[in-house]
Amino acid sequence: MGDLLVVLKRGLQQITGHGGLRGLLRVFFRANDIKIGRLVGEDKHGNKYYEDNKQFFGRHRWVMYTTEMNGKNTFWDLEGSMVPPEWHRWLHCMTDDPPTTKPLTARKFIWKNHKFNLTGTPEQYVPYSTTRKKIQEWVPPSTPYK
Repeated sequence: MGDLLVVLKRGLQQITGHGGLRGLLRVFFRANDIKIGRLVGEDKHGNKYYEDNKQFFGRHRWVMYTTEMNGKNTFWDLEGSMVPPEWHRWLHCMTDDPPTTKPLTARKFIWKNHKFNLTGTPEQYVPYSTTRKKIQEWVPPSTPYK
């Protein structure tokens, strides 16, 4: 009976922790996981970072991505490059202190403005080819029809 009460209490915490049943379903469909934990901090983009030490190591820290970033709707477009480097360190247990309590030490090689992965977007840099083509396209003859 005691185990059942613990499970029911945890379920109720998950429902209320996500803002009701609608919020719970929204989080589940977006992240494919339902967790509750302590809010550790928020980055400059609006992503929220949580921690729950009752979970397995490696799954005890997670991020809830913002739904809008740089004027673009990112509700379904979730990507790891949306996490800044200082929070990446904390998420992957490279440090125990989140950037809210211990900021990242400034170094020459660390970029100040984190950029997202632009692969497959119009803003992506695409280098031109410097090699000769192995296959040449067919060019139709230029004689006019009679």
